[in-house]
Amino acid sequence: MSRATTTLPGDPPGGRRAVAVWSIGVAVYFVAVIFRTSLGVAGLDAADRFHVNASALSTFSILQLLVYAGMQIPVGLLVDRLGTKKVLCLGAVLFTAGQLGFAFSPSYGTALASRALLGCGDAMTFISVLRLGTRWFPARRGPFVAQLAGLVGMAGNLVSTLVLARLLHGLGWTPAFAGSAVAGVVVLVLTLLFLRDHPEGFEPEPFPHQGAAYVRRQIAEAWREPGTRLGMWVHFTTQFPAMVFLLLWGLPFLVQAQGLSRATAGELLTLVVLSNMVVGLVYGQVVARHHAARLPLALGTVAATAVMWALTLAWPGAHAPMPLLLALCVVLGACGPASMLGFDFARPANPPERQGTASGITNMGGFIASMTTLFAIGVLLDATGDDYSVAFCAVFVLQALGLTQILRLRTRAARRERERLVASRVETVHVPAA
Repeated sequence: MSRATTTLPGDPPGGRRAVAVWSIGVAVYFVAVIFRTSLGVAGLDAADRFHVNASALSTFSILQLLVYAGMQIPVGLLVDRLGTKKVLCLGAVLFTAGQLGFAFSPSYGTALASRALLGCGDAMTFISVLRLGTRWFPARRGPFVAQLAGLVGMAGNLVSTLVLARLLHGLGWTPAFAGSAVAGVVVLVLTLLFLRDHPEGFEPEPFPHQGAAYVRRQIAEAWREPGTRLGMWVHFTTQFPAMVFLLLWGLPFLVQAQGLSRATAGELLTLVVLSNMVVGLVYGQVVARHHAARLPLALGTVAATAVMWALTLAWPGAHAPMPLLLALCVVLGACGPASMLGFDFARPANPPERQGTASGITNMGGFIASMTTLFAIGVLLDATGDDYSVAFCAVFVLQALGLTQILRLRTRAARRERERLVASRVETVHVPAA
């Protein structure tokens, strides 16, 4: 007689050491998110400091996201080839230098360059953390570990909203941004001293790297999988409404268009982050237990976001009522966890040696959408005399595009995933019964 083991061959055991090592990687991502979202609470201050209009202000975030999105596939390849530790260390050096540069920038041009450097370092963190999770935890824990990483990232957003905003208004621009850069130095030292790419005895099999041919093969094979493309479009369609709101345009929208005080607007931004953290835990647990819930959760989040934005922008009065704004912020909080579902489509579609590349392709989706929407809103605000109701309609265009692609790919990706599952069951290790 024989019986199938519940653990796949080579599946890491997890445990306390896995949690400790993974936590160091997540700490790097946590600090990167603080730096990434720091402009969200400093948008109006930046406009005054550098004497720029809405379009120029949006260029800060657009350039940062352009660099971030453009780096996703190269970073995925680097993670597959060099391992997590080296890439995370390089990322920490770059985003810390970018935050310091932003603190001391005397002009709009140098500030732009600093945000680009920050975006480059930030781009190296999340994919590395996803790879670290697959190397240290069993595959069945993948969805929950990924959602937990996203939750910690949102905690970084919370720190930016609560702590950095107060430092900015209490100490001033340079002390606030330069002081926050110390956190980058701390996580860099922790990574150098304590982070390991994988547990002992679970080294990945050597994989031949053949220069440009290897790069082309990795990208082509990952893109060929319908699950990778579906994951990218899920990420594209779900992430950007909250990203745009938190990264730049939420505070101006709430203050200038809705007539709220900066303190009240900051509390609503905090609500988005808190909602994200709660929903992330729920989505992670649901998908870990019911894999088929991935697509319904993603589509439901897209629908709810579209409805709440439509109600808010079409409200007949001068300002939307506070209960509606509260509901909007709660729903926006689900966008981040929903975007994490994209990785749950890409992960099972690709073998371990291609996980970094596939994650990079997936992660491009939401940031391309965010970058496009940030630019569109800035242009529309300048063109319409700061009419936020018109400018934020750009959200619906991007959602419609992403939704059509999700519906087009969903059947093909599901069929391919079933085929892989059947093949993996055939190869499952059988051990003699005791």
